[in-house]
Amino acid sequence: MFLEIAQIEVKPGSEATFQEGVAKAAPLFQRAKGCRGMELQRSVEFPSRYRLIVTWETVENHTVDFRGSVDFQEWRRLVGDCFASPPAVEHTHQVLKAF
Repeated sequence: MFLEIAQIEVKPGSEATFQEGVAKAAPLFQRAKGCRGMELQRSVEFPSRYRLIVTWETVENHTVDFRGSVDFQEWRRLVGDCFASPPAVEHTHQVLKAF
């Protein structure tokens, strides 16, 4: 399993709209090939900063399958106007779980 971690800065004042858009987009992720989970975290110190964390079976499920889909275009339509800057996206995999 791989995590997609996207740090997303939204325009101040658009936080509620962004959160609503992410909630509406959840089914798009849920039906995406290889997607196993999705969550949205909001920064306490920087309330216009979010981290979208999506679990994928493979990196390609995100970078090829989802990004190449109509559902990805719908995702961007739902939330793209809220972005203050392009999201910073990285993929990680677990190398240690201590407890």
